[in-house]
Amino acid sequence: MEIKTIYEKIGGDESIRKIVDTFYPKVYENEELSPLFEGDMSEIKRKQWMFLTQLTGGGALYSEEFGPPNMRVRHMPFEITPVRAQAWLKLMHETLTETGLIDTEGGKALFERLSQIAPIMINKH
Repeated sequence: MEIKTIYEKIGGDESIRKIVDTFYPKVYENEELSPLFEGDMSEIKRKQWMFLTQLTGGGALYSEEFGPPNMRVRHMPFEITPVRAQAWLKLMHETLTETGLIDTEGGKALFERLSQIAPIMINKH
């Protein structure tokens, strides 16, 4: 029996790129999250594409360029409150819904992983 990664279940690179391309315009328009995201969206999207590819089992792209993800440490300079973590997760759910992935086995598994990550990122109450 072949075991598929989340990456394979959601449709690989094409789906990861759809997620990133759908998600970041929402983030930049969100009043809670936009203060955390300054500068060139294309570089932020590139890093997120690499991270999501790695998170879902599509290859260690992020680690190869930046070292181990350790996202909590990498996000410490940013004030991530419970409200911001929930806003981020809500936008990710909207994104997975819009891309049609939330109703798939892989999309559900990805959202579950992201739901576990969001509270870990909180560094300010």
